[in-house]
Amino acid sequence: MPSPARNPLRRSTLLALCACVLVAQSMVAAVNLLIPQLSSSSVHPSHVELLWTVDAYVIVFAGLLIPSGALGDRYGRKGALLAGLGLLAAGAAVSALAGTPAWLIAGRGVSGAGAALVMPATMSILTHLAPPEHRPRALASWTLAVGLGGLAGNVGGGLIGAYLPWQALFWTMLPLAALLALAVGRTTPRTAKTPDAGPAGRPSLDPLGTLLLTGGLVAVLFGIIESPLYGWTSPRILLAVALGTALLAAFTAHALRSRTPLFDPRVFRSARLRASSLGTAASFFGLFSLFYVNSQYLQYVKGYDAAQAGFAIVPLTLGMALVPRIAARWSARPAPVAGGGLLLIGLGLLGVSTADAGTPYPVYACWLLLISTGTGLCMPALTLGVVSSLPRHQAGLGSGLGTSTREMGAALGVAVTGTLLAGHTDFADGMAAALRTVGMAVIAAAALTALGLRKPRPQNEPARTPTTGAESA
Repeated sequence: MPSPARNPLRRSTLLALCACVLVAQSMVAAVNLLIPQLSSSSVHPSHVELLWTVDAYVIVFAGLLIPSGALGDRYGRKGALLAGLGLLAAGAAVSALAGTPAWLIAGRGVSGAGAALVMPATMSILTHLAPPEHRPRALASWTLAVGLGGLAGNVGGGLIGAYLPWQALFWTMLPLAALLALAVGRTTPRTAKTPDAGPAGRPSLDPLGTLLLTGGLVAVLFGIIESPLYGWTSPRILLAVALGTALLAAFTAHALRSRTPLFDPRVFRSARLRASSLGTAASFFGLFSLFYVNSQYLQYVKGYDAAQAGFAIVPLTLGMALVPRIAARWSARPAPVAGGGLLLIGLGLLGVSTADAGTPYPVYACWLLLISTGTGLCMPALTLGVVSSLPRHQAGLGSGLGTSTREMGAALGVAVTGTLLAGHTDFADGMAAALRTVGMAVIAAAALTALGLRKPRPQNEPARTPTTGAESA
């Protein structure tokens, strides 16, 4: 039995942290189901303003994840988490009170900044509190919360869209954030700085590097997200992607010269990190491609209302809820577990691509269950692969890197699917073409991920790193 000084992760702490993750992730998808209400509301957003209402959260969220993780590592993970919950609530209040599209979009951006603090802080706290032998299971619970957050957003947004004013989504966030902050305050201890992280090893905020990296990610995300609207070859999109690429290249050059960079780009020499990042991006590439077409297929092709469409995706919870705990037992064999899970996601997407107006819902649900099983199988191994590739004292930064990869994959999935849909006059034909393309890409990524994860486990893998009392305090 571990000694009290090690302060092992308690169930109440795990539940509180996973609840924070679920709520932050749910706000990515929930607004999608309120678009019809927002279009006819007194706010009168234009088509472009509607897109920004959805995208502002994602762009700010993904753009700030890595520096937010470093901020928590340096100044306190619990404090960063509580500040993130406060920003989530403040942004939601601004959106709920918005009388113009600008205020609605601004509120979404503030909430996105809050989510960027919440996600890396929660994983970093879990990584520090969980004993090495229990860390894979703790991270499996975290990844389950991420997956369930997408589902909760769809179900919650669908219910509010069907029965309540759109403002109810944002007002709900205020008591939720308050309850979560209370739960975190009562159950979650503060994590001390790692003893062996001296001045050169302490997480650095690196203001110039932070500016370059955040600007580069935001510009690339803008180009990806806006590409279905303007076209991949439009000057606006080409300029955004070129600017983002230049800023990311400048960040890399700066980080390689700096004595205290935000993070060292040389970590990507690790085949394990490259493979885990590719697999993480590919899984969310597939999932968000599905999320993008799912509600439209069920409402426009099958004739479901918003609430029915939200509940119809519930089969995605089964594999995500049951499989991660089992997959965590196989954490020592990440290549077949992650590669096999991605393969199931790809095959499930190919199955969904065959759906049309005459497809019975039970058949559609079986394909969702296959995708869910694949997600639950691969995500714990991929999450552990990303986090374990950085030192323990940079766990928050590693979490930010992994979550940023997820959001980039998600944005690319929506953009590619939206572009392919726009090229077809019939929605069912466009959905089939899009999901076939995405499914084949995920299958290819499964093979590459499995090959990369066959490399030896790095020495700083959490499962092999002893935990000291100071690290878990």
